[in-house]
Amino acid sequence: MDLFALAVALLAGLAGPLLAAPRRLRVPIVVGEILLGVLVGRTGFGWVHSDNPVLSFVATAGFALVMLVAGSHVPLRHAALRVAAGRGALLAVVVGVLAVPVGLGVAALVGTGHGLLYVVLLASSSAALVMPVLDEKHLDTPPAIALIVQVAIADTVSIVALPLAEDPARAGRAALGALAVIAAGGAWFFVLRELHARGLVDRAHDLSKTRHFGLELRIALIVLFAIAGLAQLVGVSVMLAGFVAGLALAAVGEPRRLARQLFAVTDGFLGPVFYVWLGASLDLRAVGEHPVMIALAGLLAAGTVAVHAATRVLGQPVPLAVLAGAQLGVPVAAVTIGSGEHLLAPGEGGAILAAALISIGVTALAAAATRRPEPEDRSST
Repeated sequence: MDLFALAVALLAGLAGPLLAAPRRLRVPIVVGEILLGVLVGRTGFGWVHSDNPVLSFVATAGFALVMLVAGSHVPLRHAALRVAAGRGALLAVVVGVLAVPVGLGVAALVGTGHGLLYVVLLASSSAALVMPVLDEKHLDTPPAIALIVQVAIADTVSIVALPLAEDPARAGRAALGALAVIAAGGAWFFVLRELHARGLVDRAHDLSKTRHFGLELRIALIVLFAIAGLAQLVGVSVMLAGFVAGLALAAVGEPRRLARQLFAVTDGFLGPVFYVWLGASLDLRAVGEHPVMIALAGLLAAGTVAVHAATRVLGQPVPLAVLAGAQLGVPVAAVTIGSGEHLLAPGEGGAILAAALISIGVTALAAAATRRPEPEDRSST
């Protein structure tokens, strides 16, 4: 029955590519996977049980791998981090400062007491959603470059701060555990850099490619799950473990072969299982039973757009300002951690994900409004 449940989860995961296939819709693949998880899980037919131990274990591994890929997408080697570091940092700080009163205000209105969590959600962004838009539009203007820096900072800070904000009662212990995980990720970065300097990575790559050994993927997974195991040992989410392991890859430069291998394992297997499991674990009926949670979803979505659009006063074009509010990884992580630790109120997880999906829709409109400026336009910026 465990393998049957896994097959059902993977089958449900096919909804992601099916919904993303029409170019006009441009629905992110994970949206379809989560929605089908809702349909076959607790809210819908009950075919997938999120408490299945095998499915939960595979989903946890998928969560770590998804966060590794997200961390590897943070453009740490991008020239933007040097060219527009100051302006991008200013944008991230302004959004973070504005998120504080808005997040605390939302918590006061709905009465959940999760103001710090909402602050992190409002201030977060998603390099995995923003970077493809900028690449597709070939945007290299100063505001677009500053946006890259802003998203990189928001991504990193939000992922680190999320476990502390979600459970303030154990923030001290969580902080020590987070430091241990970050230290492990830092050690992995220094090892990687030394191996690159000695040419050992290139030699292993050539041997693996010639003999079909898959060494890069094997080593990356060994390190990922070792750091994730440490995270579980010290009581920290595997989210942080995956993210810092991904940041290490991004900092030294992720080989294309490894990127393709990680894509295959993540997007072809563990990722869909995780997102379907996440959808299956939600009880969206509770959202309907608690109208305040419907209000929470609306307030979080509106607050996200508002705090990011406010950077217009710093000269950031409105479409790019709103695009920075694209959210997925942090809300998903918040719901995953909150559901696993029973930190969220009934229906709150569904409200958080609903707000994230609304933000994706809004940022899709913002992406459609962006355009590559003419040469004379760029010369005047």
